[in-house]
Amino acid sequence: MSGRVSLASRGSERLAGRRRTRYHRAVLASIFLVFAFFAAVVYGLQQSAVRISHIEIFGADASLATYAADAMRGSYLGIVPRDSTFFFPEGSIRASILAADRSIAAVSIFRSGLTGLSIKVDSRTGIARWCFSTGSGEASTSVTQAGCYVFDANGFIFSAATSTTQTINAFTLYAPLVGDTSGPLGASIADAEQLPATFDFARQLATLGSPVSSIVIHDGEVDDYLASGTRITYVLGNEQNAFTALVSAHGNFNLADGSVTYVDLRFNGKVYVKKK
Repeated sequence: MSGRVSLASRGSERLAGRRRTRYHRAVLASIFLVFAFFAAVVYGLQQSAVRISHIEIFGADASLATYAADAMRGSYLGIVPRDSTFFFPEGSIRASILAADRSIAAVSIFRSGLTGLSIKVDSRTGIARWCFSTGSGEASTSVTQAGCYVFDANGFIFSAATSTTQTINAFTLYAPLVGDTSGPLGASIADAEQLPATFDFARQLATLGSPVSSIVIHDGEVDDYLASGTRITYVLGNEQNAFTALVSAHGNFNLADGSVTYVDLRFNGKVYVKKK
């Protein structure tokens, strides 16, 4: 009886041993297959057929392609090339181009086949000029055209103004800045969300006889200086009420001939006028 038990026990042990051997072989084979697959993928990613070799720029200078090429140099962990069409660093490319030129508002990146990259650049639109404020609505004698800058619809100052700079509005803005105030470039105009209404008011003033040449924003108030020499003052954000009051009283004075020194619209329902 004991002999039969011993033979059965040894048979079970041999069967278990064979199963362990097959399991270990299966594990080793799986590891080998995973390694082989990984090696094949890495080898495939190194091939020129799936690496970006040409870059096209649309909407800007072609030299911006250099920033994209620089961002794709090298590899991830020394294994996967950064110029792989499957793993190129889109975020780094976009950040490099935006940092290179503040006049660029947005960058769109698309694959062009397996070896090309198309980059579309959208430039900022200049809304008007911003100049250093003197509190008088006029540029300081020490500030020339080179001391003025251009800002976009968000109040972001992105470039210096030149004699040939074209903006949507002809008037000049004097207003405080927020953000990086170490210099105007890269900073934003304070209360930028109020600017659309402020500029609409300025354009409406032109319908009353004289266009606005400059706008000064200070201490929550706005001074619009007309080309005729008249100053219109009102509370920032109260454009609608100010214009309604101005229109209602407009028949009592002339804004086009320079006969009025200023019109004060800061008090609701009241219009104070000083004539020369």
